[in-house]
This record gives sequence, C-alpha cells and structure tokens, in this order.
Amino acid sequence: MSKITSSLRLAAILLVIAGPAAAQGSSTAPPVPPAEDTEKPTPYDDRLARLSEIIGAVHYLRNLCKADGEPEWRQSLQGLLEAETRAEPKRRARMTAAYNRGYRSFASVYTSCTPAAVRAEQNYRIEGATLATEITARFGN
Repeated sequence: MSKITSSLRLAAILLVIAGPAAAQGSSTAPPVPPAEDTEKPTPYDDRLARLSEIIGAVHYLRNLCKADGEPEWRQSLQGLLEAETRAEPKRRARMTAAYNRGYRSFASVYTSCTPAAVRAEQNYRIEGATLATEITARFGN
C-alpha cells in the first residue's frame, strides 16, 4: 500500500461518514523534518491541494454548527501531510495554504450555522470523498 493510499482512505472515510455540519480546535503541528534540496512533485498534487482546501472548508463548516467541535478534520490533514510531504516543506506549505484557504473562505462568509452552511458542508464533503477515492484509485498502489 502506498503512502498516499492509507491517508486518503482515512480522509475519504471521514468525509463519507461525517454527519451534517459542525469551534476551531487547536492542535500543534509536529516539527517539519529538515528540507531536502529537491521536491518530488506528483501528478496528483493539484488534486491533493484541492482535497486539502475541501478539508479546510469542511472543518470550518462542521465546527461552526457543532458546539463540541471536531478536531479530526485538522488531524486528518496532518496525517495526509505527514505521509505525502514529510521532507518536502514547499509541498507541505502549498497543501497547508490550500487548507487555510478553504477554512478562511467560509469563515469570511458564515459566522453562524445556517441551512446554506449545512448544504455547503454536505456538498464539499461529497466532493472530497469523491476526490479522495479518485486519487487513491488512480495513483494508489
């Protein structure tokens, strides 16, 4: 099983089994290992960035509508980043920026849980699950 397969399966499972929409949990990121001189871009980096953005959006929206919060969304991205970008700080930074972009894009629009926020979360969750499945099927071992 490739390094991406297990992380993407976890992301897909979270996106599929999560119920309808959900306060920003705080989590400290593990230290980034020393950088290598060369990056190893993959043919699925654009898709992975989109998945990171979706996870950020879903994290914000689910925590907006759920009083006890759900830190597993952020943890799921951390696991994916660890598997995919362990020694590649530039790739890691791009994926983190995508997550933050997804999170902040909804934070600027929704300040309370609304039916539209719930629908947006559901749509993003479906898109993310589909994307994670496609990446795994096409690029996983």
